[in-house]
Amino acid sequence: MVVALLALALLAGGCSDDDEASQAATGTGVPGEGGTLVWALERDPGDLDPLLTRTQAGQIACRQIYEPLVAQLAGPFEDARRVLGLALSIRPSGDRTIWRLRLRPGIRFQDGTPLNASAVLANAERWSATAEGQELLPQLFEADAPRPDLVRFFLAAPDARFDQRLGSPRLGIVSPRVLGAGDRAELASGVNSGTGAFELRERDRSRLLLARNLAWWGSGRGLGPALDQVEFRIVPDSDERIELLNGAEAQVASGLPPFALQKAAGDPLLTTLPADDEGIAMERSVRGIDSAREIPSLSGVWLTRIGPS
Repeated sequence: MVVALLALALLAGGCSDDDEASQAATGTGVPGEGGTLVWALERDPGDLDPLLTRTQAGQIACRQIYEPLVAQLAGPFEDARRVLGLALSIRPSGDRTIWRLRLRPGIRFQDGTPLNASAVLANAERWSATAEGQELLPQLFEADAPRPDLVRFFLAAPDARFDQRLGSPRLGIVSPRVLGAGDRAELASGVNSGTGAFELRERDRSRLLLARNLAWWGSGRGLGPALDQVEFRIVPDSDERIELLNGAEAQVASGLPPFALQKAAGDPLLTTLPADDEGIAMERSVRGIDSAREIPSLSGVWLTRIGPS
């Protein structure tokens, strides 16, 4: 039986300066042994730009490639640890108008560009210059970098939740090498430019195939990914997505209307999670998804083989 563990990217409200050595652990998962998780989507995600995508499908796919600055990650095998993400700490001034963020050292984007304060500033400029960024960070008006591992964000008014806002999957950090020069600074297409656990390997009209990023910083800290690949299959018809689950051709199907969820609920091998409009169905072997609303924030799809079926 195959158990898929999906680690939720928790918003780190007030991260601390945890000692890096205390969080290090042996990496998990051997390339070629993790297998593939198939996730059936209702529509093509469109541009894989974390800031500009508005669909759930786009946010799900982007979150595997791009990481927000603020996150707490859990490893596979039901690991109880929580490891801080790209930011090792984020602390406000007394009046909550200045936030100081310290970056984890030694991280590179998938295109080889180092993640440093200059890269964060390039993203912050993009956020301030776009309607999408202003919507997510309405008080941000300036940022600077006193040193390569430190970024300061200046707000026009106090915001006690600014650290949580930086945890949005839509604020995934993008390599400055691929940011365009236009007013919208749209992401260059066809380039792997995130810091996440997966990178885009293949794409056509019917699917996206993500493969594990062998250089991901989290692997050396026991965060996986134990999966080798995540295949997002585009299946517009909800009945067809349910049939893929019934036939074990997919493990997760999202964007399901109430009538499709009701159909899936009659299968004892499936679990359903309703939502106001569209929900999710998945094999009972899938763990870690507690609510359909949290899906866009999920990061790192893990797989653990616990024995033969």
